[in-house]
Amino acid sequence: MLDVQNANAGYDTFQALFDVSLEVNAGEAVAVIGPNGAGKTTLMRMISGLIPIRAGEIRMEGRSLSEVRPHEIVELGIAHVPENRRLFPRMTVEDNLRMGAFTKTARPQFRERLDYIYELFPRMKERRLQYAGTMSGGEQQMCAIGRALMSKPKLLLMDEPSAGLAPVIVQQVFDLVRRIRQEGYTVLIVEQNVQQVLQVVDRAYLLEAGSLQTSGTAEELLASDQVREAYMGL
Repeated sequence: MLDVQNANAGYDTFQALFDVSLEVNAGEAVAVIGPNGAGKTTLMRMISGLIPIRAGEIRMEGRSLSEVRPHEIVELGIAHVPENRRLFPRMTVEDNLRMGAFTKTARPQFRERLDYIYELFPRMKERRLQYAGTMSGGEQQMCAIGRALMSKPKLLLMDEPSAGLAPVIVQQVFDLVRRIRQEGYTVLIVEQNVQQVLQVVDRAYLLEAGSLQTSGTAEELLASDQVREAYMGL
């Protein structure tokens, strides 16, 4: 489904990614793990078109994304749950969800998708008239995920969904990821919480200093001495 080959990206004169190659197949959940500053968020922004690719290629279902504008990338079926959620705090939960259905293909299905999100996340239905900025961190993350799912994406990008949340809320967030997987979505997730994320994905890539160091199944990386010592304190 998603194929990234030898991709380079960065900001102004700073290069953040060096010849990164990865793939995500339909129906998979794939993680990109690594320390803060490794380039994980840059990778997500590059895939969703928020920053340009400098070299290499990104393809979604065979189509190159190099010349596709960000809003057109959403139309192709890629939805991005950004780091720190990026909700509209002075808008209600339902209006935030409405923003996720702005694409031409999603607008006619707005009511159907809204009912689906409320069934998937009953808490959002309870909070539908509440300002998004007044909710807890976990509820805001739920809303951000729901907003992305409103477009009925083929691929869901999740950028550090557990960042800044209390441990008990982190567990709830990964429970949400499990539920999304059960719904059949294809997911690419970047995360610093290595032990938790490897419990919910099929495969993972280790990104350090902008370069991929290793990859394998979740079980292989959980058993890797390199990963266990560096990221799990084991």
